[in-house]
Amino acid sequence: MVLPEESELIERIALALIQRRERMGTAESCTGGLIAAACTSLAGSSQWFERGVVSYSNQAKTELLGVPAAMIDLYGAVSGEVAEQMARGLVAHAPVDWSLAVTGVAGPGGGSEAKPVGTVWLALMHGRQPVRVWKELFSGDRHAVRTQTVRAGLQALCDALEDRDS
Repeated sequence: MVLPEESELIERIALALIQRRERMGTAESCTGGLIAAACTSLAGSSQWFERGVVSYSNQAKTELLGVPAAMIDLYGAVSGEVAEQMARGLVAHAPVDWSLAVTGVAGPGGGSEAKPVGTVWLALMHGRQPVRVWKELFSGDRHAVRTQTVRAGLQALCDALEDRDS
């Protein structure tokens, strides 16, 4: 279910992408495809949304998005390095202009002192250029962490599109 504030963001993203004749895709781990689902909730999204890859396991990150296993071993699946490589991998394997990737600890288990539940890394790419790679620490239960991640990713994409249009 898409919340009203997400619907507004998606409509703004759709308009900007259609006007620019660009397409986007997602590479999602902790959200399990919720960003792609939110995007495709808008009728006509096939004009601007290309695909979403759910790469929940480390093996999927490696096989589907080209994230080196050594990178996951070195930095952990929940890291800026892995989030950026997920976004890069999608751009390399799909006809997208924009790539939004997320990886995190949604909980309730799986957290650590260094990466507590609610730790999420997001990466936004335009073409092969990173626009933004950032860390969030969300609070609440699993649903809240995933919902906040969707909103943060959509807001960052919307802001980047509108910044480039101004």
